[in-house]
Amino acid sequence: MIDAIVVVVVVAMVGVYVSWRAGRLDRLHARLEAARAALDVALVRRSSVALEFASSGLLDPATSLLLASVAHDARSAQNGPEGGQGQEGGQELPESDLTRALRAVFGQPGFRSSLNGTEGADELLTELESAAHQVFLARKFYNDAVAATVAARRRPLVRLLRLAGGAPLPEFFEIEDSLVGAGESGQGADMPHLTG
Repeated sequence: MIDAIVVVVVVAMVGVYVSWRAGRLDRLHARLEAARAALDVALVRRSSVALEFASSGLLDPATSLLLASVAHDARSAQNGPEGGQGQEGGQELPESDLTRALRAVFGQPGFRSSLNGTEGADELLTELESAAHQVFLARKFYNDAVAATVAARRRPLVRLLRLAGGAPLPEFFEIEDSLVGAGESGQGADMPHLTG
């Protein structure tokens, strides 16, 4: 009789643990989806503001054309099949190209001083700075969610019982997202703070 009670208690404890682990995995996947949606919104906003900046008349024609082209490519990658997810470099490469183009624009000698006193320049630069910083943060939160989900899915019990079902293993989103070039110092980890 006591053996049967011990077996029932052990089975119940294992059941509670498996249920808790499955619930945690489900919450991690929900967090991952929310973080990916926030990242997608931040990327769309950044490319939109970059397109607006390129067409603002604040830049020389060659720089405007370059910036508009890479911003359009980034937007096209976002609107591609599944937002470019699951393809090697499908969305990451155009987004990194946009970062490099923005870094090149802002790194031009005398760029900031050439915009002093230009109507609308400060507002547009502030918006672009905010959009770029939001991408930096959203990507960090998304990659943190990926790391937590992957770690949970690698647990032996999760793999043995296939608690993740058929959900694909999430992948990190790796892009260049810092507008501060190598060796430069900025006021933040990702931004040179373009506005006064």
